[in-house]
Amino acid sequence: MKRHQAGFTMVELIVVIIILGVLAAVALPRFTNLQRDARVAKLNGAKGAVAASMALVHGAAMARQGVVQPACAVGGTPNIAAATGTGTICTEGGLVAVTRLYPAPTLQGVVIGAGIVQVNSGATNAQINTALAADGYAATVTGTAVTLQVTGGPAAANCSFTYTAPPVLGQSPSLSAVNSTGC
Repeated sequence: MKRHQAGFTMVELIVVIIILGVLAAVALPRFTNLQRDARVAKLNGAKGAVAASMALVHGAAMARQGVVQPACAVGGTPNIAAATGTGTICTEGGLVAVTRLYPAPTLQGVVIGAGIVQVNSGATNAQINTALAADGYAATVTGTAVTLQVTGGPAAANCSFTYTAPPVLGQSPSLSAVNSTGC
């Protein structure tokens, strides 16, 4: 009587291993690409929030310019000087710094105005930077510009966009195109 053993031959095992290797080679780069896509989407979402904030802060600042305002529910007293369009306005996120009737090129103007992170009203730059880092962001303020970056990619400096305050009263601020080469 001949015994029939159940099992896989060496050829069958090698074929299965080769198939698994090919699948891993195809699936792993796609998984990595999903992480990059998520960082780009996060960056685009932040840019959209800043763009919306520019419009909302501008409208509120124009309406409240030179008008005495009550104390802000989240702390502080808002004021917008009629001659310069500079001061603060009250939002749900707290006092937003305003320059020339648009968000000021500061963390209190851009980050709090857009609601990118939730911090207490009157938060310091260090507190805002800590909240940004916890949410996967970094921000750099240079003169009249704020650059917001999404961290976690190969080059955070190249996963960013920049808000630039208006040069004079009556002009609009600008948002750079999204740089996603380092996401």
